[in-house]
Amino acid sequence: MSDFRTGLIVGRFDPPHLGHSYMIERALEQTDRLVLYVNSSFRRDTIPGELRGAWLAELHPSVEIRVVRHSLDTDWDDEDLWARWIALFRSHWPYDEGPHAVFSSDTYVSGIAERLDALPVTVDPQRTAVPISATQIRDEPAAHLDKVALPVRQWIESHWIFDDPGF
Repeated sequence: MSDFRTGLIVGRFDPPHLGHSYMIERALEQTDRLVLYVNSSFRRDTIPGELRGAWLAELHPSVEIRVVRHSLDTDWDDEDLWARWIALFRSHWPYDEGPHAVFSSDTYVSGIAERLDALPVTVDPQRTAVPISATQIRDEPAAHLDKVALPVRQWIESHWIFDDPGF
């Protein structure tokens, strides 16, 4: 029996990396059903959301992946914006109940969990298991190819111009 019937992970995963996979595997150990939202914004995406979702589905086939398209900003002090985010998340939730837990490595998990009436579960917030962030990969992709799974690595190698400062 798992700790939670349902769990949710929310993130950009832009790009997905081994730290994300570590968090997903820890969440899978604690849930019966895990849903992962890949936030995709036409203003911020460096890699298309559908591609990120496909990679994550390939890497974690027992997780339900949902690409959540939006044009929302991020401001943790704006309650109206929070309400829009939560409405968006609820509109994509596939089950009648839950989520019972929300997993993240970031502190904003408590705000999402509280607003969804779920328990926050922080996984490796210091990023000691896999010391990497997606920002580091976007900033220096060639230096961090060992921190991404093979399909992501292949895409970065074939689409990235290493002297270009951004994706």
